[in-house]
Amino acid sequence: MTDRRSELAANLAQVEERIAAACAAAGREREEVTLIVVTKTYPASDVRILSELGVRHVAENRDQDAAPKAAQCADLPLTWHFVGQLQTNKVRSVVGYADLVQSVDRLKLVTALSAAAVRAEREIGCLIQVALDAEEHGRGERGGVGAGGIEELAAAVAGAPGLRLDGLMTVAPLTGPYAGRQQAAFERLGELATVMRATHPAANMVSAGMSADLEQAVAAGATHVRVGTAVLGVRPGLG
Repeated sequence: MTDRRSELAANLAQVEERIAAACAAAGREREEVTLIVVTKTYPASDVRILSELGVRHVAENRDQDAAPKAAQCADLPLTWHFVGQLQTNKVRSVVGYADLVQSVDRLKLVTALSAAAVRAEREIGCLIQVALDAEEHGRGERGGVGAGGIEELAAAVAGAPGLRLDGLMTVAPLTGPYAGRQQAAFERLGELATVMRATHPAANMVSAGMSADLEQAVAAGATHVRVGTAVLGVRPGLG
């Protein structure tokens, strides 16, 4: 455990240095960027170490892994983000532990999340997942809506009981006009976020960037970066 703690502490320090350097290069304050550690496939013991090391935001993408892990870590001062594609039959479980769902991408999901949040007497923060590999009103290969679908979803979330519209999220696309152009993709997300804030000024989260491209995300104005591998190591294969 001591070796794992040392490993995670060293990795976390390196990521912190990268974020700080990226903020300095972009003329931003370090406090403007929140680190979310993506703990998927890793055990609750790692989450506990990360909490001891000062991490306050963690993310998961599969409910069957996240639910028991969150229960084991319920005593920790953590904010839990759900970042995976979410099926409506998993919503009730996810609402039991997630503070924010970053992958809202269809009206049916908004309805399900609202009903579950009201039932659980919780307020769930929602980010609309934007697919930059999709047509204007299409859907992305890895979930998300095209830019043309943002306004309708934002209005639905903002008007739904139990939900709070917090902002936008994207994953750097593998295909389409932004493939291999992470910073341009993240800058486009920032433009879309600015447009949305004209109508929903409190929705100021811009979640973008992962281990390989967090610098580009910070340069483009991301408020939250989702880092897994650079903190926890290369993941074991997912079966």
